[in-house]
Amino acid sequence: MSALRIGLIKVFICLLTSSIFSQTSVVQVVENSPKNWELHVDGEPFYIKGAGGETELIKVVEAGGNTIRTWGTENAQSVLDNAHELGIKVMLGLWVQHERHGFDYNHVAKVNMQLERFRNEVIKYKDHPALLIWCVGNEYELNYSNEKVWGAVNDIAKMIQHEDANHPVATVTAGTNSDKLKFVMDELTDIDIYGINTYADVVNVKSILDKGGYDKPYMITEWGPTGHWEIEKTIWGSSIEQNSTEKAASYLNRYSENIGPYKSTCIGSFAFLWGQKQEYTSTWYGLFGENGMPTEAIDVLQYCWTNEYPENRAPTIEKILFRKSEDIKNLILAPATFYDVEVIANDLNGDVLNIKWELYPESTDLKTGGDVEGKPPIIPGKIKGVNSSSIKLKTPKSEGRYRLFVFIDDGEKLAYANIPFYVDPSLDSTQSVKFKKQKLKPYEN
Repeated sequence: MSALRIGLIKVFICLLTSSIFSQTSVVQVVENSPKNWELHVDGEPFYIKGAGGETELIKVVEAGGNTIRTWGTENAQSVLDNAHELGIKVMLGLWVQHERHGFDYNHVAKVNMQLERFRNEVIKYKDHPALLIWCVGNEYELNYSNEKVWGAVNDIAKMIQHEDANHPVATVTAGTNSDKLKFVMDELTDIDIYGINTYADVVNVKSILDKGGYDKPYMITEWGPTGHWEIEKTIWGSSIEQNSTEKAASYLNRYSENIGPYKSTCIGSFAFLWGQKQEYTSTWYGLFGENGMPTEAIDVLQYCWTNEYPENRAPTIEKILFRKSEDIKNLILAPATFYDVEVIANDLNGDVLNIKWELYPESTDLKTGGDVEGKPPIIPGKIKGVNSSSIKLKTPKSEGRYRLFVFIDDGEKLAYANIPFYVDPSLDSTQSVKFKKQKLKPYEN
């Protein structure tokens, strides 16, 4: 290769790098008055309308969102590049190791190695124009005992403040309470923004922060449906999941009542999960189905972010009937027996709806804090009319916990519901028990 050509390539790279760096945003946390905060990007106010996840970025834009959140830097370059191309920002996560996963915060060398690894990541990505905020850790205090983790988090934040003067630093805890808030206020002195993952308990966040005297900005960094640990359970201990329409109502209510009204201190939020995952069930937290279709909650988020619903609305679930009854919360059924089940669904646009039912054993691969779970195998051959609104369900022969799912779509968007039930061999085919207050045999929780 000639010296001239090498020189031209070097000039091109320098110009390209200069062009990218010249677009680097300056992000600041601005206190307009006591307890009146704004995030500014290049001098302009920026309220975070965020999605927790790094997939389906075009749909974030279409819904009116302006920011996404990652939990680590595994795909950081492509995520930042894709976000920048679409004109949205990224809160880039630095995954702080958890004590519950075996990390020892008494091991000074490992703690220092973690910090230096993050330093390299910060230097690598700090000038990317899509970067909005650094997020140091996520729920690292969940089921922990070693309080040194707080100091380690603050050391990382202090390092970032030194390496990157253009972007604020946040951290995230699993919910909040007076004890956690005290650590945040006393130990995390180099954190600019407090992030809180919260679901049904979002109603208490503002009062906890006010009562604790917290005087910095905060974000709701995960929010959405009622968590599986918070919701009503069956007598045998299975959590009763909201259907997709009930979840959409939760998103609307929680944004309207507990996030949007507090913009002077809450500088934005990230709806969870902008994607799909198996966590307790395959549908509990994902805003998309396994087939990639968006759900009704995304219609609601678009309304929250833009004050307008999309033209094509997702199907809605009105109710599920079990033997023509809406009392489906505690179904204890006979084995190898047929039962009539019906779903009643609607579509505001009058679209033709596709229906599919699926039966699974209840998941036993249950983890904590969003750790990866495996989906149980489908149970085939137990549903007559699998693509109809009304089916005949034949219960399995084996005793145990099961869950019946129904999925409904209009070709573009998805609705879903599921009902847990228990198969009890002591019942014969003429019986089924809807538990109310009878004393039944003890079911293992």
